[in-house]
Amino acid sequence: MENEDDLSSLKNLGTASINILHAIGIKSRQDLQRMGSVNTYLKIKARGIRVSKVMLYALEGALLNVHWKELDAGIKTRLLAEAENQEDVVT
Repeated sequence: MENEDDLSSLKNLGTASINILHAIGIKSRQDLQRMGSVNTYLKIKARGIRVSKVMLYALEGALLNVHWKELDAGIKTRLLAEAENQEDVVT
């Protein structure tokens, strides 16, 4: 029986994405929820792993149980703005 907290049970996350998440210490849905999609995305980028904004959308969609393409445009805009603001603080 598949663990409902298992990353592979979440929408938008395939093997490659899950491997990236494991590499930064995200092992479960709870870990992803705790870190949040923006912080997770920024941590991935900080590790030098090249990802596009689609990864950010996929992470948020995984938490909301919706395909990333179905995310509202306003959510996508907010996610990008948060990521850019936090990146500016770090750099």
